[in-house]
Amino acid sequence: MNRIYFDHAATTPLDKRVFEKMTPYFTEIAGNANSQHYFGREAMKAVDEARDKIASLIGARPSEIYFTSGGTEADNWALRGIAQAFKNKGRHMIISKIEHAAMITTAAELEKQGFEFTYLGVDENGVVDLEELERSIRPDTIFIGVMYANNEVGTIEPVKEVARIAKEHGITCFSDCVQAMGAIPVNVKDLGVDLLSFSAHKFYGPKGIGALYIRNGLPMGRIITGGHQERTKRGGTTNVPAVVGFAEALSIAEKELDENAKYVSGLRDRFIDRVLSEIPFVKLNGHRTQRLPNNADISFEYIEGESILFSLDLEGIAVSSGSACSSGSLEPSHVLLAMGVDEALAHGSIRFTFGKHNTVEEVDYAVDKLKEIVARLRAMSPLFAEIKGEVKNV
Repeated sequence: MNRIYFDHAATTPLDKRVFEKMTPYFTEIAGNANSQHYFGREAMKAVDEARDKIASLIGARPSEIYFTSGGTEADNWALRGIAQAFKNKGRHMIISKIEHAAMITTAAELEKQGFEFTYLGVDENGVVDLEELERSIRPDTIFIGVMYANNEVGTIEPVKEVARIAKEHGITCFSDCVQAMGAIPVNVKDLGVDLLSFSAHKFYGPKGIGALYIRNGLPMGRIITGGHQERTKRGGTTNVPAVVGFAEALSIAEKELDENAKYVSGLRDRFIDRVLSEIPFVKLNGHRTQRLPNNADISFEYIEGESILFSLDLEGIAVSSGSACSSGSLEPSHVLLAMGVDEALAHGSIRFTFGKHNTVEEVDYAVDKLKEIVARLRAMSPLFAEIKGEVKNV
């Protein structure tokens, strides 16, 4: 059976060029980057060069790039670090309702510690309400966080405007750029943010390595202590091979960004056009054009997303469900609910995210199989039977 991977928003395969760049730092230059001998100095040289390269690619200074274990840690650090550093100035923070779970869950924990959060709403396309943001700002507001591109529906947010508003009020501004980095242009000077998170495995780099951009001069608390790495701000032995791979992957992603975006968006549009025209009772979630090049999040009425996911998997097609399994009970996507999608429809959502190695033939095969699966599942659905005027005993 051929295997087709349409889950690139979850993670991407490691680019072979990146793997080749990393290999010597597993075997030949394997010293601890904080050691003073030759092997340590060579490892630190590679880390410094990688930091320089990453900084230049996003318009930052090397001293503003801090390596983390990934996007989740970077998101946590952004929230918790500002909370620690500015708690005497204020305890009010603002994030959108459609942030990644790393932000939503961390915010809930900070609320237990006495911080207050305002959760910005979004419109039916998933775009944050800037007027609501203006109204939500208080004298004790210390943080505003809005992701650049949503991980579920792919909607691109007006982060420049968010940052402008934050700056006018003297408030620290953060953007989760984990999904955006490597897919669309990301430059910290252009965006105007104070903090920005990203992760290598979203653009064909290694897993387990990410970064937080922290604008020079911004006070920042620590969440990992016990070492002097990352200029004393983040303890832990430096993952040299991953850091090297991180820089190489981002460099390749930036060089090939326009070419890949054009190609992948063509696959996405072909998929969306065929699904919307050939399968009835479906809804595209997110902004139709203001979205990531590779994202197609679609809700299918009258059936569960998990049933579609498992059926596609049996056909060799890997996708992601718009619902999450939590504590043994199925919960609809908080992103779709924030966008006003009906709860039943939210349960029937599937995220298809394409990559640079996918083909038109794979897209067409997936749509053909999807048509068969949806028809079969709806034939078993009492809800679908009702709209057809049929009567079924259940």
